[in-house]
Amino acid sequence: MKIALVHDYLTQLGGAEKVLQNLQEVFKDSPVFVLVSDKKISGQIFKQTRIATSWLQNMPFAISHYQWYLTLMPRAVESYRLNDFDVIISSASSIAKAVQPRPEALHICYCHTPTRYLWHDAQHYVEELKYNKLVKKIIPLFLKHLRHWDLLAARRVNYFIANSRLVQGRIKKYYGRESQIIYPPVDTQKFYISQRLDNYYLAGGRLVAYKRHDLAIRAFNKLGIKLKIFGSGPDYPRLKKMAFKNIEFLGNVSDNDQAELYGRSLAFINPQVEDFGITAVESMAAGRPVIAYQAGGALETVVPDISGEFFDEQIWESLASQIIHFKPEKFNSRMIKAHAERFNSARFKQEIKDYIGQLINDYEINRVFKIK
Repeated sequence: MKIALVHDYLTQLGGAEKVLQNLQEVFKDSPVFVLVSDKKISGQIFKQTRIATSWLQNMPFAISHYQWYLTLMPRAVESYRLNDFDVIISSASSIAKAVQPRPEALHICYCHTPTRYLWHDAQHYVEELKYNKLVKKIIPLFLKHLRHWDLLAARRVNYFIANSRLVQGRIKKYYGRESQIIYPPVDTQKFYISQRLDNYYLAGGRLVAYKRHDLAIRAFNKLGIKLKIFGSGPDYPRLKKMAFKNIEFLGNVSDNDQAELYGRSLAFINPQVEDFGITAVESMAAGRPVIAYQAGGALETVVPDISGEFFDEQIWESLASQIIHFKPEKFNSRMIKAHAERFNSARFKQEIKDYIGQLINDYEINRVFKIK
């Protein structure tokens, strides 16, 4: 039984890449197919993995600006040579689920979300592109074509796995498909309860517009309270420009520094609608509560008065009000950390092994009967 893993691209290390890493640890010796791979990134966690890239890898600036080749991605992902594999497991937030294995192969897709820029976030995607008005008028025409192609690609998948109830609902809404929920893995063992707290709040992750770090910055600008932000991304220049001196940008930090930042913070700020939200759970794994916008994956991870609190409008005023009334001393760090263990990596690996193992077993039985 030969298994191949397929991922969108390896140009950053985020939650989706942590899922891929755990899938590779479960299905050892399985190669990983991606559109493009930055060896400086992929080499950090996939040193022993066979990485197969598409022909886009050799295009000019494909690694740093893979978005330029959006209209070529369908052809590229369909060009993977997968005829030797019996089972395909795709880790997809956009293009990976569109692979074309041989007809009798089993294709299981772990879906981080239906393609964000084609469906639920299409309007914001176009608005945030740094192109002139003429290009912005043309792009929606390509997106309409890609949306149709994405829907056809979803039909090639035999079974979907969703990373949250929110994503399960999107898969049903946009693709008309049922799915099994398996929450993504969080490496809770990396985090610990600190012996002391410092006088700051924490935010961070990828600095992209939809993460809405701008709300946190506006709130803390008004409050004058210390906020630390870790991570990097294309939204950094805009966020840095709008931040006052009480807000510190830390850039990318080491695992040890990140664990310490979580553990000593008063709370982690989660102003965005996340598909799941790994950074929020990491904060909980360090025993620290989360102040989250009441939507998305946070509804499945944050328990009010146990592991955090919600603010109910996605505006800075609502967040600021919640921070003013927030009392960190009422939270029990051990209870928060115990709650976070529900989402640990060992649990993910076991659930994936059990679920996909059963699908493969059923697939083999059906194949035998068809042969007979």
